[in-house]
Amino acid sequence: MTAPVVVVGGGVVGLCTAYYLAEAGLPVEVVERRALGSGASRGNAGWVCLSHSTPVPAPGVVRYALRSLGRPDSPLYLRPLPDPAFVRWLWRFWRSSTPAAFRRGYTAVAELNRTTFDLFDGLREAGVDTTLTRPGMVHAFLSPTEARHHLALQQEMADGRYPIPDDVVTGDEARLLDDALSSKVRAAYLVEGEGVVDPEAFAHGLGQALVASGVKVHENVEAVGFRTSGDRVTALRTAQGEIPCAAVVIAAGMRSSRLLTSLGHPLPLQAGKGYSFSVDLDPAPRHTLYFGERRAVASPIGTTTRIGGTMELSGNNNRLDWRRVVAVALASRHYLGRWFEDPDDLVGLIRDPWVGGRPFLPDGLPVIDRVPDHANAYAATGHGMLGVTLGPVTGHRLTEYILTGRRPEALTPFRFDRLR
Repeated sequence: MTAPVVVVGGGVVGLCTAYYLAEAGLPVEVVERRALGSGASRGNAGWVCLSHSTPVPAPGVVRYALRSLGRPDSPLYLRPLPDPAFVRWLWRFWRSSTPAAFRRGYTAVAELNRTTFDLFDGLREAGVDTTLTRPGMVHAFLSPTEARHHLALQQEMADGRYPIPDDVVTGDEARLLDDALSSKVRAAYLVEGEGVVDPEAFAHGLGQALVASGVKVHENVEAVGFRTSGDRVTALRTAQGEIPCAAVVIAAGMRSSRLLTSLGHPLPLQAGKGYSFSVDLDPAPRHTLYFGERRAVASPIGTTTRIGGTMELSGNNNRLDWRRVVAVALASRHYLGRWFEDPDDLVGLIRDPWVGGRPFLPDGLPVIDRVPDHANAYAATGHGMLGVTLGPVTGHRLTEYILTGRRPEALTPFRFDRLR
């Protein structure tokens, strides 16, 4: 029997990679230390979008982060740590925040993203319950000046890749774009066709499709290392024993760095912690919503609204800071109205408060590449907030790489060696 390609990680990126490998006729096994879709894939906003697929390092973002010091209510919260690796990561993040670096990163992601919706359509046609709908995204602002500035940037960066409106809607008419918006919203614009999924349900749908196609899925099995021979990985070591493999794909989010370290090539991953919760709103948003000045979001997922936001750089941990949940809720109230009166009310109003450590590399781009010095080991990690959007295209392109041995041109900006 031919040894399988073993995919380590049961989030959206790992599951999409496993799906396309199996579709290509390869034997595949998936190893996940908890349940499928239980990590950073579970509680995010579920966006599948082109207009917000940008690297986090951007001009002005470091200055914004420094202003957040001592302010746990800030949308971007930086808590310095006495850790040399964290300091080095921040220095490299700063170096990646120039206009030229941001433009290169945006272009790389936009090019990779070109087939995203086509791939989602293909998954649905093959019977995968993607849960994708495409209601469009409303960008809401408290200031027309800020709205026009943001729109101008998006128009420049879109460069014809996706439709973008010519101008913003202002005054009372701005609220007409979505009934959930409050009277404080004084400018808004709609990017049509942007999508949203229930990320946990999407992961489960992928898992069901994998099992139906004969893929063996190992849940609650922790990967701890590898057995190698020369330049090849011959088995994945787990807490329950070894799994022989013909190749391995490391798509384990924040845990990828430890596994790659065992292969001699650690990655400088840091957790960009995000928060979300679900709430019943009346009226509920019909679109995905981006709250411009506060950098918070709202998504219609199932019968509820998921509100999320914040980028917290406070080390590699999943500690839930209730102050950050309150900060997201207060930020949303500027755009959604007073859906609660007092922060003490939130305990009884919200459901599923979640914090997730989204894996970030200092230049804000993922690594989608073969691991240096290893003929059959690959990495797909560091997607940050774009794991759901980029999951299918990552899996599709990486499968092409594994099958042909030639790196697709679209993956060139996501090479491993760019981080040396």
